[in-house]
Amino acid sequence: MDPRVAWIQPEQKGPANALWMHVWETSQGVRTLSAQHQLHNQNHNQCVNYAALDVLKNVATAVASSKSKGRPLPQKTGSVSSSSSQESGADSPPSSCSLERTMGSNVTGNINKNVGGANLLFSRRKSDNKASTYGMNYLLSNCTNGNYASTWTPWKTRKYNPGVLGLHEEVMDFYNFMSPRPEEAAMRKEVVDRIERIIKELWPTADVQIFGSFSTGLYLPTSDIDLVVFGKWERPPLQELEQALRKHNVAEPFSIKVLDKATVPIIKLTDQETEVKVDISFNVETGVRAASFIKDYVKMYPVLPYLIFVLKQFLLQRDLNEVFTGGISSYSLILMVISFLQLHPRIDARNPNENLGILLIEFFELYGRHFNYLKTGIRIKNGGAYIAKEEIMKAMINGYRPSMLCIEDPLLPGNDVGRGSYGAMHVKQVFDYAYTVLSHAVSPLARSYPNKDSESTMGRIIRLTQEVIDYREWIIKKWGGRDLARTDSRGTEPCTLGGSVGSEEQQRDSVSPHSADSPMSISSPQQHSSASSVSSLSGSDNVRKCIHTGRISR
Repeated sequence: MDPRVAWIQPEQKGPANALWMHVWETSQGVRTLSAQHQLHNQNHNQCVNYAALDVLKNVATAVASSKSKGRPLPQKTGSVSSSSSQESGADSPPSSCSLERTMGSNVTGNINKNVGGANLLFSRRKSDNKASTYGMNYLLSNCTNGNYASTWTPWKTRKYNPGVLGLHEEVMDFYNFMSPRPEEAAMRKEVVDRIERIIKELWPTADVQIFGSFSTGLYLPTSDIDLVVFGKWERPPLQELEQALRKHNVAEPFSIKVLDKATVPIIKLTDQETEVKVDISFNVETGVRAASFIKDYVKMYPVLPYLIFVLKQFLLQRDLNEVFTGGISSYSLILMVISFLQLHPRIDARNPNENLGILLIEFFELYGRHFNYLKTGIRIKNGGAYIAKEEIMKAMINGYRPSMLCIEDPLLPGNDVGRGSYGAMHVKQVFDYAYTVLSHAVSPLARSYPNKDSESTMGRIIRLTQEVIDYREWIIKKWGGRDLARTDSRGTEPCTLGGSVGSEEQQRDSVSPHSADSPMSISSPQQHSSASSVSSLSGSDNVRKCIHTGRISR
């Protein structure tokens, strides 16, 4: 089981499963978070198997000691950051070190002292991505005691209907929970203003613009900020801006990186005060145009933001949200969703009452099972189409060939948006996993699961870490009540998006998306096949045939 992709499902939990999963994972030398989650679960009145915990402490210590051969291994202390975080209080965001100190170290102390090398690897992974769910299987067996808002699924505050109707309701709750809050928009605006002042000191006539997810409003709590600086330079002045940023101590130490050899040279940094990551580029107009392009499709397809938030979180927690980590970019993901909605044979994506649960499962099935990555490219313009890669290659520049995930750039003909996505096949496998899990979870057989009322259906593929929850709470405490009147003055839409789409919630609920006019109801897992009726595109024989053979025409 890849710890980045999958974790134990609710019906698989139990003392035996918890014990042997811990034994196996401890033997791999991966850091355990069981003590942290045990203490956190205690605070939430959850059940912990203490007998298994005692055994695990002994097993972990014995295994780690045998590996170290009696020699103490180095361990991450984090004393400096922990103490500074404690002194600063609400002035600094909660870090992974402070979180560990808060939760305690009675058990992890015994384990971490012996497997410190693995700790460093895991700590780096967690510190780079607050939303990472890597190592979730270290959770001990627990129960929620009828409390619907579990530790990992805070958006679930009510009991949902069974099947895809319940998944539809949960997707809406997840979107409402994860949508940008006014305090988060205000915090990001401060970060932008801070960096803009430094840029204006260097080049008073320079124009700084926001693009990417902060501009469109489709950003998660830990998403980065994309800035572009327009000015009259022959070459991007990366080093000059880097020196100015270091001089003003805006960024965290060692976080400033100049990527001057990249296709689009940028400066990457992490804001010292907020831990928000920022990417700065120069004279790149396509980013601003892409943000406007996405906003137009958000208005066209009311269901688009709901799917984007779920899918972005799904990839983010698995470290598959960036090209250089083996994933796909947010722009590629959005274009994939737009294409999926454009070419859906049975639904009108302009209808705000479409069942989001069905659309989510069908998206996973299309790109996880049926889409022909070898022969087929994605085209968005002119209403959308699947197109043979040979046709796309004719328009490509500089001798490039279509990539595995070939997406024609609707704004720059000849550019393959997915060109750098070398891990596209891994993303495909993850989508296939999500389809399998969700289709089983909404099938009639799922109604016999023992924890069906307390467990989250979407929580089978998406979890929210305590670090992200604490980070959002810290933002609310520090930026709550501030004047947000100027937040939209630079073209950002952190609040209006949630309002425009969320205003349709009552209308969506008034017409049941699982009524007689609903395009499908999912059958039992035994009835699923590679040509399952759950897929919208595979449900159409003609489209399915085109996807598999590569003979695409529209």
